[in-house]
This record gives sequence, C-alpha cells and structure tokens, in this order.
Amino acid sequence: MVRVPGVLVDFVVVAESSHHWQTAEFEYNPAFTGEVREPRGGISPLPLDARKVIARRALLELALLSRPVVNLGTGIPAAIGAVAREEGVSDLTFTVEAGTIGGFPASEPTFGAAVNPEAIVDQASQFDFYDGGGLDISFLGLGEVDGKGNVNVSRFGRRFNGVGGFINIIQSTRRLVFCGTFAGGSEVKINNGIRIIREGSIRKFVETVSHLSFNGPYAAGRGFDVAYVTERGVFRLQNSGLVLTEIAPGIDLVKDILSQSDAEITVASNLVEMDARIYRTEPMGIVPSAIDGLRLAAEQHKRERARG
Repeated sequence: MVRVPGVLVDFVVVAESSHHWQTAEFEYNPAFTGEVREPRGGISPLPLDARKVIARRALLELALLSRPVVNLGTGIPAAIGAVAREEGVSDLTFTVEAGTIGGFPASEPTFGAAVNPEAIVDQASQFDFYDGGGLDISFLGLGEVDGKGNVNVSRFGRRFNGVGGFINIIQSTRRLVFCGTFAGGSEVKINNGIRIIREGSIRKFVETVSHLSFNGPYAAGRGFDVAYVTERGVFRLQNSGLVLTEIAPGIDLVKDILSQSDAEITVASNLVEMDARIYRTEPMGIVPSAIDGLRLAAEQHKRERARG
C-alpha cells in the first residue's frame, strides 16, 4: 500500500507501530486506508460550539450545487466533513490536499485522512487535479479579513506560517467559502441562536489585513463567488467590498458586529436571519425548504453583484 521512490532511498527504517502512529489521534484505523468500511454511526456528533455552527452554515452552501467536488482546508473547514456525515449528506465528493478523494475527511487532529475514501492519490497528483479546475467549491480558513474582502491566513504577528497550497486552491476554484470565528477569544452561549457572553480580544475583521493571502478585489473582478461564514453572520464579496447578508438569531447588528469590526462593512438591504436550526443540539435535518431559501438568496446576491 506504500509507493517508495527507490532510486532516491538508501535505507528504510521500520518503526514499531507504538512509535509511529498513523495519525496524531489513531495508532491505526483501517477505515482511513479503505481496508474496511466504517458505518455511518461510527463517530460521535461534534459538540455544539462556534466551530460546529460555522461548519453547519458552510455546509448549506453545498445545497446550491449539484454533486459538487469539494476541497476542505484545515481548521474550522475540516469540521464540515463530520457535520455532513451527521446530516447524512453524501451526494458530493470531498477532497483534501493531502490526497484523499471521497469519503468524509477527518477533523483535527487527524486532518489529512478521510473515513471510507474512494481513492488516495499522492499530493502532487491531487494538485494537478486542483490546478486543472477540478474543484467546484473550496472551504478555507479565515485569519483576518478587511472591508475589501482580502484575507490573511499566513502571517500572525511575528509568526509567518506561509500559504502552502492555499494559493493554488483560491486561484483555481471559482466558488470560495472562508470560515472562521468573528473574533478571537469570544465566549458565547448557543441555544436556538447565539449570545455573546464575553467579547473576544482579537479582532479578525480589520481595517487592513497584515498579510495579503487572498486578494478580494482581484477575485471580484474575475467573477468569483466568495462568502465569509462566521458564527455571527454571513458576508459576501461584491464589487463594492464586504456585504453582510445574513445575521445570526440573538446577535445585535450594531453591538455585536459593526462596533466589533474595524473593517468597512455594508449591510444588505435584504438582510435575513440565519437558519435557527444551525444553533440547535439535534441534527439540522436539511430539507428542500431550506435549500429553496438559500437558492433565492443566492439569486438575489447575483442580481446585486450585477448592479455593482
């Protein structure tokens, strides 16, 4: 099951399994290699927190697409696979840049593997597929965002993480969804909506991103469809910049969003409330009515973008 570039190898050291786990979480899980099929009920639901709320709302973006091929990035986007599995959503193909195709990508700290994959390819081949336009939609992390829709995922203070495969993915996928909490360090209460208990000390919606990983105006000029999903609201990229199109139940527009943002945000004239089922403990139960509502909102967004 392992391909070794023999011409480049002088020695092979075989480690005991206890010294070399398959992932940071599992010593060995045959469902990651395709040796066995893990049943749908084989995992416990994710706890209801801001991360799950964001992953749930992001998952609803897939309702607008027919059998999409999907990329999931690290961080909060990695939870989308688990949420899809909880909801029984399977009419799609998940991929991650490490090389898995199909199945349900694992969340942190096992990100990079997938339960019940259809195939596992080497990373270079996966990026050939990405660079060739094989993706319909990509879900990526969000470190900072400004009013122009620019995103920073690569530099935080004096720490420089770099962008990795992020650049390839944002340049070859015309539908992008950035996922992240609205502010860093917030304490929230979630129950049929969301309430801010303690405001976070780190602002993620900033006047100017400290490092340009994603260029919002460039993407808008190329006609990309870009969304920014947080637990407090959903923002869309228009030619004029960042537009708030959905707000979470329980969130005060001025107190919890506008006053907590250094980025210039336009509020949509048809601002709607996010689906309350996103904030409940039980599965959402994705139904046609929710999909119809998303489709209407997407069509309205396209009309507003056309008007500039």
